[in-house]
Amino acid sequence: MATNYRTESPQLLLDFLSYHETIKAHSSRTVDEYFLDLRNFFRYIKWIRDPSLADKPLNEISILDVDLPLISSITMTDIYSYMTYLSRDRITHHNSENINKGLNSASRARKLATIRSFFNYICNKRHLLEENPCKDIDTPKTRKSLPRYLTLDESLSLLESVDGPHRERDYCILTLFLNCGLRISELIGLNKGDIHGDAVRVLGKGNKERTVYLNQACQEALTAYLAVRRPISGRDQEALFLSGQNRRISRATVHSLVKKYLSAAGLDSSQYSAHKLRHTAATLMLQNGVDVKAVQEVLGHEHLNTTEIYTHIDNEALRVAARANPLSHVRQKNQPKDPERHD
Repeated sequence: MATNYRTESPQLLLDFLSYHETIKAHSSRTVDEYFLDLRNFFRYIKWIRDPSLADKPLNEISILDVDLPLISSITMTDIYSYMTYLSRDRITHHNSENINKGLNSASRARKLATIRSFFNYICNKRHLLEENPCKDIDTPKTRKSLPRYLTLDESLSLLESVDGPHRERDYCILTLFLNCGLRISELIGLNKGDIHGDAVRVLGKGNKERTVYLNQACQEALTAYLAVRRPISGRDQEALFLSGQNRRISRATVHSLVKKYLSAAGLDSSQYSAHKLRHTAATLMLQNGVDVKAVQEVLGHEHLNTTEIYTHIDNEALRVAARANPLSHVRQKNQPKDPERHD
């Protein structure tokens, strides 16, 4: 993500972002996303307020002059207007040949959460505003959907598809995803020194450390990979996973290799991703009797309700299994379809 909020932010926005990076210990990636969300919001506010900017592309509007008087003039109506803009006119993929407009409700909800966080900071931490324009704003309703995941057989097919010059590395990466449920940022951030016997130290969201234990498959995959890993020098010499250019493996490379092997396994690579392998690990653990609290610890979820969504997947799988039973439609002879209950 090519951005530098330190040179592109007005002072109040810079203070807010620095607060999240230094006090709240949010990752640089999260802080960059906050900056991009708020930069676009303030660009929109300037665009609707200043007639001289009407013909100027939104992404060319500077926000360096955004100050407290402008911020204090923002109303709930302005924020709802911005939500409407996001819903109808915001280009979703600027670099795509097929330009679509309008963000889905989940994306709009995330951007509203950033705006709400900013005004909470201005009102409650800095005490610069008496009225919070976000106070009574409703969050866009999002459609609840179960995470997509691979079945056990599909997971085995994915692992069996690994081949090529980096097969030990790629097999190890997929094995860690499927067994440990790592986030992609956690995987690419691993160093050799993070491995301690049957355990690995993982640096998760908010720089929170956790220990993930390695089963036999993970240990064997790591041993096979480390046996062929090239020793390198320089800043990435401690990185566990290396690219073909002897650098720490990138997020893009991991995404690419996951897509490649999904296709090789005959799976729809447009429907699955590295993050879906994390969903797969969680689902397979719960389906095989692991306690939801233990899964929460493995995944590094701060709140249990984040983990509990996978229990719904498990319940749905049980319903499907029940309906698939060939006896599921058999009724007792002479029994009406909707018998009256006699309590």
